[in-house]
Amino acid sequence: MIIFLYVDDCGITSPTMSEIDAFLARMRIKGFELTKDEGFSEYLGIQFEQNTTSKSIAMTQPGLINKILKATDLTTCKPNRTPTHQCGLATDPDGLPMEEHWNYTSVVGMLLYLSTNTRPDITFAVSQVARFCSNPKKSHSQAIKMIVRYLSGTVNNGITFSPTENFKLDMYVDADFVGLHGREPQDNPISARSRTGYIIFFCGCPLMWKSQLQTETALSTFGAEYVALSSGLRTLIPLQRVLQDMVNMLEHHSPTPTVHSEVFEDNSSAYLLANNQRLSNRSLHLNVKYHHFWEQVRNKTIKTSQISTTEQRANFLTKGLSPQVFETIRRYNQGW
Repeated sequence: MIIFLYVDDCGITSPTMSEIDAFLARMRIKGFELTKDEGFSEYLGIQFEQNTTSKSIAMTQPGLINKILKATDLTTCKPNRTPTHQCGLATDPDGLPMEEHWNYTSVVGMLLYLSTNTRPDITFAVSQVARFCSNPKKSHSQAIKMIVRYLSGTVNNGITFSPTENFKLDMYVDADFVGLHGREPQDNPISARSRTGYIIFFCGCPLMWKSQLQTETALSTFGAEYVALSSGLRTLIPLQRVLQDMVNMLEHHSPTPTVHSEVFEDNSSAYLLANNQRLSNRSLHLNVKYHHFWEQVRNKTIKTSQISTTEQRANFLTKGLSPQVFETIRRYNQGW
């Protein structure tokens, strides 16, 4: 049995319903007041819809999207095909102040909750606008409007899970080297920062994803890609241990399967350093903390594989893309 709890909302999963009923009975005896909903159609504002024919589950948040549309006065807007432009969003210190009367920080908060749970397709765009909550300019509110217009055409979409029987973690990791160069003022250190993006799948289903500026300045494309790889693996390695513990506990299979992990990298230099683990003049500057995963690669707990840029599913987490490329990656990751 697995129990997940958020304040007073609880979800329980078990091989049999009788085990869940017995657990609830024990809790009531201990004095807990519990109400039981039949099925599991909604949790924390996230809707779940099961398709028994395709054996898939869709996770959506139409209620939150409609709330965002109303908050920004865009309920009747014309939809966009993508949530952001292909050029990066800068600080814009000399830009015009924000004209809209809605609360910038409040809308960003709703967008962050949406992107974290069911919409990796807007994660990069939301990460950009979240940088400017303290002093939003007109260009930043316009960027939020672009995200919201995109959402207006995809209200009922989210993530579709179609799990495989392969107990495997796959991580696609990418980096955008100094993507804000030429956009941010040259005296702003952010102009030299690169961006990390990664998305992790379990049994073929998206599980976790992230898009953020790197905290240190990379000196090359190779450096930015390797820092991104290391950052993603700091999430993947403990996640692999947790999932293995859960698989062992559920005892659904005999023998108990092992959770394997594979990481997909499209930069050849980062891929070679991760596998060969030999420092050269080009890689001596990399801090030791970025080599933390070498032991897992050596004992084959984690496998790193090189892919082409066109196969990189994390691409839309590091930069703005054309509608055609964006929609292709979204279909691979989210099923629509």
